Amino acid sequence: MRELAVAIQNANKEVNVIQTIHAIKNAGFNKVFVQWYDKDWEYSQEEQVKLCKELGLDIIFAHLGYQDINEIWKEQKEGEELVERYKNDIKNCKQNGIPMVIMHLTSGKNPPIYNEIGLKRIKKITQYAKENGIKVAFENTKIPGYLEYVLENIQDENVGICFDAGHYHVHFDDKFNFEFFKNKIFAVHLHDNDKSDDLHLLPFDGTINWEDVIHKLKQYGYNGSVTMELCYRYEYLKMSIEEFYQKGFEIGKQLQKIFESK
Repeated sequence: MRELAVAIQNANKEVNVIQTIHAIKNAGFNKVFVQWYDKDWEYSQEEQVKLCKELGLDIIFAHLGYQDINEIWKEQKEGEELVERYKNDIKNCKQNGIPMVIMHLTSGKNPPIYNEIGLKRIKKITQYAKENGIKVAFENTKIPGYLEYVLENIQDENVGICFDAGHYHVHFDDKFNFEFFKNKIFAVHLHDNDKSDDLHLLPFDGTINWEDVIHKLKQYGYNGSVTMELCYRYEYLKMSIEEFYQKGFEIGKQLQKIFESK
């Protein structure tokens, strides 16, 4: 049976990330992913990784930051600086035993159109990751076309995608070229919304058709963990952080059963 995993979420309200990590462990999760955003958080990403290891939580991937990611497609030197930032993140992930990184290709609604400048830079990042035994999964964010462009031009075995179910629902209107990405879905972010915004709700609290989504993931070769990207906010604040992740664990088991059904 596929194992359950959940995000170490730094955007949780009214609690710190240390409380979040302990609540995740206490709820029964054994696998997590970390947000490697290079931000000046109260508890650094390195401190978070250290605590996860102390508690026996297996880190399946790191979600890298996407600050200024649109610069990757522009001629200016900022794009080259991004390449070095991501290579440094990959080096740090390797040193921490993290086998895969998740990256965005754009931010916002009006990024530069994909082009050869950006592609050459992305190749430098993925090649460096390949040399270090790290997989790179690019996430479907808001704008179609970028994933197809990158994976059509970079066909290394360590390069694939991270399928975000919430983005698929709210930004892509449940339309996605699964056939193009067959056997290239390395990771998933499972969370829900009602199409009003990217809400990061518990699955089944929004309007995603989970039977359909999971059927497609199985059909097109995803065989990894049941990985949820949840956020403790909104109406969930009526319950404790411990109760939130306990509920998340139970919801995860429901998704698990759908994955295991024929």
